[in-house]
Amino acid sequence: MNKKSDAILTLDESLIEEGTAQLNSEISVLESWLEELDAADNHDNDASAARKSYTDMLQSRREMLTTLNSQSKP
Repeated sequence: MNKKSDAILTLDESLIEEGTAQLNSEISVLESWLEELDAADNHDNDASAARKSYTDMLQSRREMLTTLNSQSKP
């Protein structure tokens, strides 16, 4: 490989690592929020809406992480 393609590959790997770290962090936060909602055992409309929103966001982040991980594999 030449220097330019090496630089692009390194940049891509760096972005994938950063994206993976960010998604893992967001997943952890969302899981924590869902645990807090479950522990509060609150079933009013606001809690239900928050639970649905956090669950949707968690699913989305996990799908993005799976996609990102598949991009990083040769």
